[in-house]
Amino acid sequence: MEIWNAFSVSIASVWNDSGFSALTGGHVIMMLVGCFLLYMAFVKEYEPLLLSPIAFGCIMANFPKTGFMDEMNVMMAIHFGIAYEIFPPIIFMGVGAMTDFGPMIANPDTMLLGAAAQFGVFIALAGAMILGFDIKEAACIGIIGGADGPTSIYLTVKLAPHLLGAIAVAAYSYMSLVPLIQPPVMTIMTTQKEREVKMPQLRPVTKFERIVFPVVCTIVISLLLPPVASLVGMLMLGNLFRESGVTDRLSDTAQNALINIVTIFLALGTGLTMDAASFLNMKTILIICLGLVAFIGGTAVGVLFGKLMYVVTGGKVNPLIGSAGVSAVPMAARVSQMVVQKYSPGNFLLMNAMGPNVSGVIGTAVAAGTMLAMLG
Repeated sequence: MEIWNAFSVSIASVWNDSGFSALTGGHVIMMLVGCFLLYMAFVKEYEPLLLSPIAFGCIMANFPKTGFMDEMNVMMAIHFGIAYEIFPPIIFMGVGAMTDFGPMIANPDTMLLGAAAQFGVFIALAGAMILGFDIKEAACIGIIGGADGPTSIYLTVKLAPHLLGAIAVAAYSYMSLVPLIQPPVMTIMTTQKEREVKMPQLRPVTKFERIVFPVVCTIVISLLLPPVASLVGMLMLGNLFRESGVTDRLSDTAQNALINIVTIFLALGTGLTMDAASFLNMKTILIICLGLVAFIGGTAVGVLFGKLMYVVTGGKVNPLIGSAGVSAVPMAARVSQMVVQKYSPGNFLLMNAMGPNVSGVIGTAVAAGTMLAMLG
């Protein structure tokens, strides 16, 4: 009998110490959400490099009694990398090293399309305020429309850290769904004649221009909007590594090994914020819906501005490149090319679309900096 009592006490102790004893329906739902995101990443191949660590982090965040956020461990260290704004600027350096600003330099008019696409940010901001979010929360929700995950995280950590999980997941999800969301908007808003416009080949850009641009851009934007100096500075530093011609090893590291490592940590840390207590509420649903509105709004306004340029230039600009003004590089530009090819085979405007696409990266950072300057 004593042996049985001791055994029962041991079993009860193991059970009480296990996560199963504290498992709730909310935890189970969030684990299923994580499994669904894994399915979207691995089976549907929607941004698997980003979505898979986010999804697994979501699953891990809902294990009770792990102490991930209560004591110093590797998970807490990863969270610090997000909370103290370490990872987003490093991601931006890698993006800069992978990005060719040549198309934007060759045709600076396309910067207007990148700026126009940022109107989706302010559309969602207004909608969020109408639905009861405060101004700082609304600003973070609005930035989802820029389709820039690191900038969304950077702004949210500063203004509304309690919304980080929902906003990061919405931003990265809509980035991965660009090929599904944008084409219907682009098709509805343009005519067959507009979609068939063939744009001229861009002029060659000199090495001098390629080196001067990131330096001047960093100085001007950082002095104008100091809160985003780290994002813009790291973006342009990475681009300088690419364009200098004498820092190939640094460029290779920034655009491959370093960005891959930091992407894992950033995405996993984002997933770790998706615990049931902070994620399963009406605010999360509203954020996801408003993020979709922001993204569609940014795409639509970009195309509308493209139509305006089509009229002003006498039909020399294909309005479809306006959709690339969101900063999902280079996917949005590829989607512009894909839609053009569908309606006008043999029409190649990928490089023309890269102009507004890379300017959208800068535009989203500027929009975030403006919000931080006003609200931070």
